Amino acid sequence: MSSPRVHLFDSTLRDGAQTHGVDFSAADKAAVARSLDSLGIDYIEGGWPGANPTDDTFFANPPTLSRARLCAFGMTRRAGRSADNDPGLRALLEAQAPVAVLVGKSWDFQCKVALGVEPDENVRMIADSIALMVREKGEAMYDAEHFFDGYKANPDYAVSCLKAALDAGARWAVLCDTNGGTLPHEVEAITAAVIAAGVPGDQVAIHCHNDTDNAVANSLAAVRAGARQVQGTINGLGERCGNANLISVIPSLTLKMGYDVGLNPDGLARLTEISRALDERLNRAPNTHAPYVGVSAFAHKGGLHVSAVEKDPRCYEHIDPALVGNRRQILVSDQAGRSNVLSRLREVGLEVDPDEPKVARVVDEVKLREFKGYAYDGAGASFELLARRLLHRVPEYFRLSSFRVIDERRWNAKGELITLSEATIKAVIGDQHLMTVAEGNGPVNALDAALRKVLMPVYPQLSDLRLVDYKVRILTPDAATAAITRVLIESADSTGARWTTVGVSSNVIDASYNALHDSITYKLFTAEVPARDAAGAVAAAE
Repeated sequence: MSSPRVHLFDSTLRDGAQTHGVDFSAADKAAVARSLDSLGIDYIEGGWPGANPTDDTFFANPPTLSRARLCAFGMTRRAGRSADNDPGLRALLEAQAPVAVLVGKSWDFQCKVALGVEPDENVRMIADSIALMVREKGEAMYDAEHFFDGYKANPDYAVSCLKAALDAGARWAVLCDTNGGTLPHEVEAITAAVIAAGVPGDQVAIHCHNDTDNAVANSLAAVRAGARQVQGTINGLGERCGNANLISVIPSLTLKMGYDVGLNPDGLARLTEISRALDERLNRAPNTHAPYVGVSAFAHKGGLHVSAVEKDPRCYEHIDPALVGNRRQILVSDQAGRSNVLSRLREVGLEVDPDEPKVARVVDEVKLREFKGYAYDGAGASFELLARRLLHRVPEYFRLSSFRVIDERRWNAKGELITLSEATIKAVIGDQHLMTVAEGNGPVNALDAALRKVLMPVYPQLSDLRLVDYKVRILTPDAATAAITRVLIESADSTGARWTTVGVSSNVIDASYNALHDSITYKLFTAEVPARDAAGAVAAAE
């Protein structure tokens, strides 16, 4: 017997657009919609036509989708108007989307307070609006706003709103936990009661917000009770605390509960890619601890854990990371033992004899450096370079004899207060001694610009290197401005690779240079670029 089918509804382009700091362009929306379509999502909600120019532009020329059905969002007709004469519904009808999603009240209290209408009129508003959309577009859904609060206050009325929509032809009746305040046991019990009251489970959908951090659990609870559509967003984007995170919902439904959500194994294995691609588009740092897809979701730090995982991953991993496109990470820190280091070395392609004395040297060096403030569990690229250097396997691409950074704060000719940074470096490449000066937006940017000015003619492979994140942490706050600082730099290139490096010093510019030096070296080393002299010739081997 085939597993039960649960349909997926993504509202990233509408609910997600309400996230603080998120601003989709019409082009962003089209790109995200195509990505969701390729994943295998059933419904994609594109936005609210008539609400803003971005959504109007998007629906005027929507992307071509091969599988997903594009949805346009709106609200039921206004009181005192016919559905045919409602401007909001007219905008929905004109939108190039085959599915209409209409939000309406399902709580008699809100009918009177928010809409100023009698509960019976609200039911007619729902039925009239859904009937129009079904007649003109073919498919419609009813979003029962504040459904769980409404059900607790007056279950008969809340259910009557659902039935009015379904009787008018709605394909789905959506139970919305609009303020995110309902808990999983309540969601499961109420969803079951709705189905028992005569609302077919294969027409019941669940839409949860995350204000109690239960949106994923609430969605799964509703499915257990019989709901057959789950609504949510990628990475849990949404207003306030966000919406149900489909990146967590999907593998939980398929791998844990045995439901068919319409994704094949290849689609499931793209979840990590999809999650990180959205963060990249929004210029947001991915949540490293995100379940299933975070870089730390399958990261192991303690030596005892690593030994157990290597014997049987089920000891500390609830699924095979590859099923969702992620991978195991063995972290190296002052808690690390020989097993961590050996496993991490194997992961980067270094097979080392476990009895090799240099392994103990790597372990001791990591522990010593972490005592001084380094953090290699979050800077895998710096660890790899450290280990390879101790094993004498990293070429010296360049060396700075000295550098100087000057900051100048002054009024310019326009009477504007500006701050300029200037870096002067003396570098050695091969047997050539070079000197250059560059300006930048801040001392680290100036230093980076000066390095690129010297290195790019010799190593053009650095042209696509970019710094995507920069973090500074004070390690000895009691020392005030003389404190030891740790700098983490995250870098990326055009291949999609990302790596993190670390530097530590009592001088934040020096710490930044250490991390920057590792970032450049890692890029060149992993690209298998040989060390060269300033004329471009391959330098003599070390």
